[in-house]
Formats: sequence, C-alpha cells, structure tokens
Amino acid sequence: MIRAATTNWEFQRHPLLPNGHLQTFAGVYLPRIEDPYQATQYKIPLADGDHLVVHEDLPANWTAKHPNVLLIHGLAGSYRSTYMCRMTDRLLKANYGVFRLDMRGCGAGEGLARYSTHCDRWEDAAAALEFIAGRHPQSATSLVGYSMGGAIGLNLLAQTGSTRIGNLERTLAICPPIDLFDIERRFDKPLGRPYDRFFVRMLWQQIVNRWRQFPELAPKIIPRRRPRRLRQIDELVTVPLGGYSEVDNYYQTAAPGPKLASIKQPATILASADDPIVPSGPLTAYPCSPEVKTVVTPSGGHLGFIARRTADPDRRWLDWRVLDWLQHG
Repeated sequence: MIRAATTNWEFQRHPLLPNGHLQTFAGVYLPRIEDPYQATQYKIPLADGDHLVVHEDLPANWTAKHPNVLLIHGLAGSYRSTYMCRMTDRLLKANYGVFRLDMRGCGAGEGLARYSTHCDRWEDAAAALEFIAGRHPQSATSLVGYSMGGAIGLNLLAQTGSTRIGNLERTLAICPPIDLFDIERRFDKPLGRPYDRFFVRMLWQQIVNRWRQFPELAPKIIPRRRPRRLRQIDELVTVPLGGYSEVDNYYQTAAPGPKLASIKQPATILASADDPIVPSGPLTAYPCSPEVKTVVTPSGGHLGFIARRTADPDRRWLDWRVLDWLQHG
C-alpha cells in the first residue's frame, strides 16, 4: 500500500512556482504518466429523467469491506480531468475503490442530461452516494470534491444535517467556492478575467450541443457570439434550468459559506491563500461548526500545490494530503 509520508499539512511551494497563477497552471500542465482507462461505467437515473455517469475502478485485491472514495470534479471538468485521473491512480495503488462522478452533461454524461450542473446540485451527489452504497453496502465511502465538486459536497452536508447519505463517512472539499459573489468580484479584476473567459470557452460548446439535442431548452434568442462572462452563462443556462429567479438568487442559494455553521458531519476544507480563482477570505468570514476543519495554505494556487522536494514520493503535495486525510483523518 502506498502511503503519504507525513500528516503535516504545511505546504512548501516549489521555488520555480512562487505564485498562485504559476501553481494553478503547473497543476494542470505538468506532464505525468497516466495509467490506461479500465473503469466500468454505470448510469445513475435521476428523478427528473436525467442521468449521471460514474466510473468505478477497483484494486486487484478488492474485498467487500474495502473503503471507497467518490471523486467529484470541478466546473468544466469530468472524469478525464488531470486531478481526477491522477488521484484515481494513487487511490487504486493504496487499495481504495474509486468512483469518479461525471456531473450532468459532463464527460461520459454528455447527451444524457437535459439540465446543467452547478454548485447547488447536492442531490446529484446524494444519488451517487446511494448508488455506491447499493453496490458495496459494507464499504464506507469518503467524498473528495474539487472546486465546484467541493461546494457540492459541502452543500450536501448542510442540507442533510445528521442524516447519513449512503455510506458517507466524511468529506474533503478542495479549493471550494465558498462565496460565489466573491468569485464574481475576483473575475471583475484584470487578473481574474482570463479565468472567467477560460471557463466560458470550456463550457460554451457543451451548452450549444445541449441546445441542439434539446432545442426546447434553448433561449428564444441564442447569442450569435460566445458570451464573455461566466455570469452571462449563468443567466442563459443555470438560472432558467435550475429554477432560480435570477443570477443573484442562484449565487446566494448555492454558496456554502452561510451554511458551514450548520454542518453536522465530518468535513475538511483545504484552500490556498493565493488561489487566483476562488478567494479564501470567506473561509474566515463565515463561522464553521465543530465538525468542519479548515486548512488554508499560504500558497498552492487553484488545485495546484506543486511542492519543493519533501518526504512525499513526488512533488504533487495535494495528492499525498488526500491520502493523509483518508488514512489519518
């Protein structure tokens, strides 16, 4: 079994990646050796007729009582996202069963959902957890959510109180958007606008494809040009398909921040103070319940956390801290 080298969550950034932007880019683009895809896909039906897709990977020596991990990707991500593939490889080598969830219309789920995913789709995470419990009723499950996936996990805990969903034991939210208004303010600034455009570019073709497949969901006037702001995407897609009255109503409803004090099940939030996408300030602004542990590192970017050489097997500090959390709490 591969184990993390330490339970110390002190991050020491790589000397060539001194700021959050470089950490973020390196987290995505640093080369890695990827194991071949060997997962089994399952479709999860939802009450409104949509479907999710989960990708199940089990270690060679799997038994009925082995623990499982549910991985939930971020905005514009999927089971193919680098952090999802990388973490799957790590977890399998550590003898965890892994379920990668494709949220509505993402990855292998494209074409299987009329409605879009967003930070408030906690019921979809609950459906995935119930599905996993149905397949492996004796196995405890941990949830690891990246960015938007982390917000979904926190919203799930806030909505369900003390009720256990499936076999969920604990949740790790990595760089989750705590306050969606704060992200919008970040994207209004010059250094935030490239990220705003990046997400729009990643999402737009997916949205257009959904409108072609389900033309009744398209707005009466389809923009001739791709929107420039993520808020415009939310106006066109998230609000009407999610049943919100306006974008501000969605941002207020979907933000986990005001709900952190009500969480009654174990959760850990890992964030970076120099994250160029998700501001970490709201983590100190909102009170948390005793069940919520927060760790804010001085550096690391957004899902980056590329470290100087330490006792860990490689420089992917984030991956080894996930294993830390699973093995030691």
